[in-house]
Amino acid sequence: MSAGSNDGSGDGSGERRRRRSGPVTKGGDARAAKQFHTKVKTARGRKYSSKLWLERQLNDPYVARAKQDGYRSRAAYKLIELDEKFHLIKPGMRVADLGAAPGGWTQVCLRRGASHVAGVDLLEMEDVPGAILLTLDFTEPGADETLKEALGGQADLVVSDLAPWTTGHKATDHLRIVALVEAGAHFALDVLKPGGAFVAKVFQGGATGELLDLLKARFEKVRHYKPPASRQESAETFLIAQGFRPADPDHGGD
Repeated sequence: MSAGSNDGSGDGSGERRRRRSGPVTKGGDARAAKQFHTKVKTARGRKYSSKLWLERQLNDPYVARAKQDGYRSRAAYKLIELDEKFHLIKPGMRVADLGAAPGGWTQVCLRRGASHVAGVDLLEMEDVPGAILLTLDFTEPGADETLKEALGGQADLVVSDLAPWTTGHKATDHLRIVALVEAGAHFALDVLKPGGAFVAKVFQGGATGELLDLLKARFEKVRHYKPPASRQESAETFLIAQGFRPADPDHGGD
């Protein structure tokens, strides 16, 4: 998902520019997996990278499960697995979904009992019943206020699958990634109810020290976790911050 985007791991085959991809999966009998592995022939005009992507999709059990369960992307299972481990989503919750396209995480939140979800992404999304989905750049001035309006009140949970368009230049891409995680975190600090939670995709060892220190000061528990649905070869992991503590008004905000 871009500064609101798809996570690049299931629905982004038509995109021209590369995005940092997220998550594959463990599990299954290795012998059986090899036996039923589907190979794709390189057709005229098809790039080798496209062949590998298609082959990976055809052999990915999470892609098959997403189709069977009616989720818009395999990334839905990352949030499902995070929820099963950390008990993030509860009935009646108000949720902000950053980097929502194509809508898989929004679907998960609603199916697991959230009463209201407001999502944002650069990419257009089909409507998800019960959710407000905005097409805009979350990093642009005023975008946070627009999303707050769509939320209609304080959030119980902020989830972020934001990922930048990558340039191929490591230092530049790292800065962009860090900037998106920080933007999501500061939004969470601004809108969460006491006791709320923040979940964000991060890369290359997790959140930076400065951001981690801030989150540890404002949440009871902060940790990193890589769910099984996240591809082993991907550099992504997830930051989970639970038990939000509002700033002491006597000492100012953030």
